[in-house]
Formats: sequence, C-alpha cells, structure tokens
Amino acid sequence: MSVSREEVLRIAQLAELDVEKEALPELVDNMSRIIDYVAQLSAVPANGTVKVFVPGPDAIRFRADEVTPAHLAFGPAEFAPDFKEGFFVVPKLGQFE
Repeated sequence: MSVSREEVLRIAQLAELDVEKEALPELVDNMSRIIDYVAQLSAVPANGTVKVFVPGPDAIRFRADEVTPAHLAFGPAEFAPDFKEGFFVVPKLGQFE
C-alpha cells in the first residue's frame, strides 16, 4: 500500500508539521514502507498458535511478578526529624493557619 503525496501533506498538516518540498518524496516513500511493514505484522496470526520467542534454552522459567517493599538501609523513623505512628510530621505553614 502506498501513501500519496496529498495524504502525507494532510497528515503533516494535522500534526502541525512543516514539510519541505525537497523532503516530500523521501517522506512519502518512508511512510509507504512503514505502512507496508505494519500490514505484514497484521498478517501474523494472533490466536496463540505462534510460540513466543524467548532467547536462550527452552527450560528458562520466568519468575512470578511480586510486589515487595524496597529494602532500606534504615527506616524512615531514623532519618525523619519527626515521625509518629508511621507518618512524617511536618510543621504547619503560617499562611494556612
């Protein structure tokens, strides 16, 4: 599938881009190649029959995604000026009184 010169100019206008007249033929060619490549990608079956490529041996097992707390050298209570009941205590600002 190829993109016409007018279509490239319309896309550039919508993207608010200024395209030089000398660069237009190369831009048309590049956009046509990109669209052809995307069309090739859409032809790949996505119903799960294609095995996902993982570099390395097939015996590699992926670890489970687990959210764990970051390990700190020392807790926030040790470096905070004032820390009570799990919260940082900050002074009131005069403008909000």
